[in-house]
Amino acid sequence: MSMKPTIPKGTRDYHPEIVLKRNYIIDIIRDVFTKYGYLEIQTPSFEKRETLSGKYGNEGDRLIFNILNSGEKVRKADIKALNENKTTEFINSISEKALRYDLTVPLARYVSQHQNEIKFPFRRFQIQNVWRADRPQKGRYQEFTQCDADIIGSDSTYLEYEMIQMYSNVFKNLGFQKIQIKVNHREILSSICRKIELNDNFIDFVTILDKLNKIGSEKVIYELKDKLGLKDKFCPLLNQIFESNNSSQALSLINEQFIDNDNSKKAFSELKTLFDLTLNNKFDVLLDLTLARGLDYYTGVIYEVVSLNNSEIGSIGGGGRYKNLTERFNANNLSGIGISFGLERIYHLMDDNNLFPEEIKSPNDILVVNFGYEFIHDISYVVSQLRTLRNVSVYPDFVKLSKQFTYADKNKYSHVLIYGKEEAQEKIIKIKNLKTGEENKHNLDDSITKYKL
Repeated sequence: MSMKPTIPKGTRDYHPEIVLKRNYIIDIIRDVFTKYGYLEIQTPSFEKRETLSGKYGNEGDRLIFNILNSGEKVRKADIKALNENKTTEFINSISEKALRYDLTVPLARYVSQHQNEIKFPFRRFQIQNVWRADRPQKGRYQEFTQCDADIIGSDSTYLEYEMIQMYSNVFKNLGFQKIQIKVNHREILSSICRKIELNDNFIDFVTILDKLNKIGSEKVIYELKDKLGLKDKFCPLLNQIFESNNSSQALSLINEQFIDNDNSKKAFSELKTLFDLTLNNKFDVLLDLTLARGLDYYTGVIYEVVSLNNSEIGSIGGGGRYKNLTERFNANNLSGIGISFGLERIYHLMDDNNLFPEEIKSPNDILVVNFGYEFIHDISYVVSQLRTLRNVSVYPDFVKLSKQFTYADKNKYSHVLIYGKEEAQEKIIKIKNLKTGEENKHNLDDSITKYKL
């Protein structure tokens, strides 16, 4: 019985032209990471389930792809737990490994496991696939590539500025004209929460606040009232926060309303230092008091990067400062700061806005037309020499010339090399430019640098 070829929902095949474009983005990101002194590591695609579970709570654990135990281990399945609807216990009995959810938990495990070998501060970057059992959407798949850079073992505020520099460099090199780097601080959000007397509901508060761009300020305030009991007297202050549309305004608001303890003083100082450092640069950095991403994890400065050309696609980068990275592994508590690039969303934005250079849309350069093996053999040295400068393919079959030219056209070759009976008699080769139609003849003994391509 024949089977219809399909792939799982939330995954995709990458055609050659897409891989070329993705690699172009990755190469630029990797180049910037490397120039700032970050070293690449790679970790296994799957980890022990106990390593991954718990970071994002029960809700996050539902998004983890578990790997079913194989062989005799399947016999250990806890059927009693299944019958009693104890899902976690049952999963534990049939799965000991899981695909990594992100690159941060593997980093924490890696640093903890190898801390005696690592020289701190440790600058690392990682470009690898991760898997999440999440609802697929444009620019978001269940299997996708993360591009992360972190520095572990330093509390220096300068690093917050360095992350902005790397974001700016990457997107400038990719050809983005309008990107905005949004910044906030965990402690400032804590101060806001205390000010409006919702301190006991911090996570719920920031979860609702994070919906601002999707549902608007009125609905956010309604949810805060309905679910958390927000008092009417604090609504004007929240509206003031929502309307803070420039960094100096936001900084003034922080200074006037939210400096209430040593932690908020420190947070304000860190933010002011960061903006002082960016003042003389052309970075579009906005202090956004409503930014509330990843606060189950981040403890200091938070980043989010958006494209002003297409805000509908969501963030194209994010990150922040965190403490106690290795706490769960009973290792020395280490703080750090990291950023990530949303490769899939960056790809879609660049494709939609035609930001990819023409020269990377096809690697195919020269196609050697096949007039028979004897002719291919006669110019094998020429072909070898050409490959030191250009990408050269030989058409494998001796078929009609029209078919070979059609193949060259459909696969976007820029040139064809012609050497048949007529050329052999004249001891020449012909190189035809498929874009212009121009054809040049060259003696077989010409230096390769004389060939006009």
